[in-house]
Amino acid sequence: MSIFAISDLHLSLGTNKPMDIFRGWENYTKKIVANWERIVAQQDIVIIPGDTSWATKLEETEKDFLFLDKLPGKKILLKGNHDYWWGTTAKISQFLEKNNFKTISILHNDAYFFDGVSICGTRGWLYDGTAQSDEKIILRECGRLETSIKKGIELGGELVVFLHYPPVYGEFLCEEIFQIIKKYQIKHIFYGHIHGAGFNKSLPEYDGVKLHLVSCDCIDFTPILVDHYIKNK
Repeated sequence: MSIFAISDLHLSLGTNKPMDIFRGWENYTKKIVANWERIVAQQDIVIIPGDTSWATKLEETEKDFLFLDKLPGKKILLKGNHDYWWGTTAKISQFLEKNNFKTISILHNDAYFFDGVSICGTRGWLYDGTAQSDEKIILRECGRLETSIKKGIELGGELVVFLHYPPVYGEFLCEEIFQIIKKYQIKHIFYGHIHGAGFNKSLPEYDGVKLHLVSCDCIDFTPILVDHYIKNK
């Protein structure tokens, strides 16, 4: 059993917003399928930290979720800034059950235990909270992150955090999020959101915390083996 991660799939099988128009994204769904099937087994788990689908309504995700459901392994989704379809946990769970998507779950105010690892996380936020609207979002995301981590502690195992937004990026630091990361002595963060040339501003480590960018175009549309990083300290 292994844990993988890949973010920002930006699927649009049920909507008209193809990513193939962008350089480097040509035939990206075929690349995802080929690479995923090559390395992920049915007993594995794949974390997707946000921006899974371009759908704006939950019912519009059906083709994208069917695409995911057919791939090997169990998938755990987090909310990204473009996941406009995201609703309440109850509504999403009912939708997944109704459509018989048995390999897809969401991570929201909770945690999962898998092979000695407690999988925690939330969407996060990127900036320092200088605007009042930023402050409200950050406080909410901090609450969700801490709730998730506490539930991870109850489950036992090593705590690993998944975020959509990087807690540190270039000159920006979301101090409130990072304080929680340090408080609970999190050693590894896996995040998405960043694309293309933005990769050059990503940091591999900050204040003793390892930072792993897993946006699909930054990892050649291939799920990365989380176990490789957390079990080889």
